[in-house]
Amino acid sequence: MRGGDRAALNELLPLVYHELRGMARRALGPSGRDVTLDTTALVHEAFLRLHGQDSLTLQDRRHFYSVAALAMRQIVIDHARRRAARKRGGGSRRVDLEDADLRVEGRAEELLALDDALSRLSELDGRMGRVVELRFFGGLSVEETAQVLDIDPRTVKRDWRKARAILHAALG
Repeated sequence: MRGGDRAALNELLPLVYHELRGMARRALGPSGRDVTLDTTALVHEAFLRLHGQDSLTLQDRRHFYSVAALAMRQIVIDHARRRAARKRGGGSRRVDLEDADLRVEGRAEELLALDDALSRLSELDGRMGRVVELRFFGGLSVEETAQVLDIDPRTVKRDWRKARAILHAALG
C-alpha cells in the first residue's frame, strides 16, 4: 500500500475487518447502532471512503487506523448534519466525553457542536485533537491511541484530560 498499490487496500480489508468493527462498535456505544447508522454501516462507509481516495498512501498500521478513525468521524458528523438539517433545531444536550456514545439519533446538534469544538482544539493542539478523535470517534483505548500516535500512554491520558476540560468549557 505504501507504494500506491490500490489492490492492496482490497486485500487489507478482510485482515482488519474485525478490528474496524470493534472500533465502530466502541465508537457507537453500547447499543452499537441508531436507527440508520450501525456498526456494519459505519465500517463499510469508512472503507468506501478510504477506497475512493485516489491519493491515499498509507505508511503503516498506525497510519491506517488513524485514517480509519478520521473517516469514521467524518461519517458520523456527516450523518449528524443530515439529521440536523432535517430536524432544524431541537434541544441540545451536554456531551459527556468520558462515557459518550455516538448514537446520532436525537444527538445530531450536540455532535455537530462537538465537531466544531474539536476542530478548534485541533488548530490549537493537533496531537490533543487526534487523541480525542481516536478515543471518541475511533473508539480506541488509551493504549491503542498511544500505539497509533507513537506516544506514551501517560501522554494520551494527560492530553485526554486536558482536551475533555477544554471541550467541556467550549461546549458549555
